[in-house]
Parts: sequence; structure tokens; C-alpha cells
Amino acid sequence: MIEKISPNVMIIVSTVIALGMGILVTTLRAKAAKKPASVKKILLPPLFMSTGALMFIFPFFRVTGKEIIEALAVGIVFSSILIWTSKFEKRDGDIYLKQSKAFIFILIGLLIVRLVGKIILSSSIDVGELSGMFWIVAFGMIVPWRIAMYLQFRKLQ
Repeated sequence: MIEKISPNVMIIVSTVIALGMGILVTTLRAKAAKKPASVKKILLPPLFMSTGALMFIFPFFRVTGKEIIEALAVGIVFSSILIWTSKFEKRDGDIYLKQSKAFIFILIGLLIVRLVGKIILSSSIDVGELSGMFWIVAFGMIVPWRIAMYLQFRKLQ
């Protein structure tokens, strides 16, 4: 079924979905800063995202070892930017994620870099493999970022 859909259509649809997810993450992050943080709120997103690895059951999404390493490296670089902008503070006996004006712009910038990368790479990498790689980038970004947030949160506790 997936093989019958035009690669151009898949690129457009996945780009629109990525934009939607970027807007959703930005909105959720802004709202999260207004409520106290918790271990659960920090650690559950990577756990929920990990279910996306089930895509690799299907050959359409499988990537090579080299592509896994490349995608993880990009994700880790991106995570360092997120770690740099994610700081906690104690207020009224609770721990809150500090609102960073730079964070929204950095998230948007990372989203743009990912979208441009996807458009450029789609001419040389199959859409399914590219989807798998970008999931690995995202997972490689969220796991170190959330671990750093967790350690910082525990330190403030």
C-alpha cells in the first residue's frame, strides 16, 4: 500500500505533519512553563515516543547502521541546543521550567533545519528510510534532553 503512494506526496504530507508537530510542541512547551514540573512530565514523553520504533518492523522504514549513527549524531547535536535552553527554577515551593525567549526560536529553527534537510535528502534517500532516520534524529534529540532535564530537576529537589 505505502509503495503505491507517490514519494512527492509522502514528502509533502510528512512535512505538513512535521510542521503541525512543531507547532504542537511549541504550544505545549509554553503551557508547561506555567505549571510545576514533575518527574513524570519529564520522563514520559521519550517513553511514549519510543513506541514509534515499531515502524522498523516494516522493511519500508528500515535504515542502515551508518544511517542510524548519522541520525543519532544529529539528534545529539540538536539535543545539546535544547539542553542549553532548558532551565528549572524554584517558585512557591515548586519547580518550574523557566520560560526562555530563545527556546521558541530555537525550536522553530531546529524544525526548519529538519524540514530543509528532509527536502534535500529526499532526492537521494527513499522516503521510508528518511522517515526512519528522522524518527531516530528526534529520539536521539529527546532522550539526552530529557535525561539532562531530569538530572537538573533532581538537583533542585
